[in-house]
Amino acid sequence: QVQLVESGGGLVQAGGSLRLSCAASGRTFSSYAMGWFRQAPGQEREFIAVITRTGAATHYADSVKGRFTISRNNAKNTVYLQMNSLKPEDTAVYYCAASDTYVQPTTRTGYNYWGQGTQVTVSS
Repeated sequence: QVQLVESGGGLVQAGGSLRLSCAASGRTFSSYAMGWFRQAPGQEREFIAVITRTGAATHYADSVKGRFTISRNNAKNTVYLQMNSLKPEDTAVYYCAASDTYVQPTTRTGYNYWGQGTQVTVSS
């Protein structure tokens, strides 16, 4: 079992930045690829970014490429999502997730564990 807790969400103006954190507890954090998803009201949960177990490789959705950066610190059991140049359309609940696969899953079904989510609101 892995427990995931997101933090760092909030209200920010368009063009601003936020950094989300996801703290993991339970089984060995470095055994999991970690991903970020988001879900806006009335929409499907959307893949944002994924990072491999060691942090050597990352992959992003086109909608956030060049603006968001995923990183991890295995010593602190934490994965981060740095979000820059935020837009109103980035408003959503953001979730981190853990996957025990050796690939970089980009769909919900590729993940075993989920956090409870943190709200990000970008005002225009």
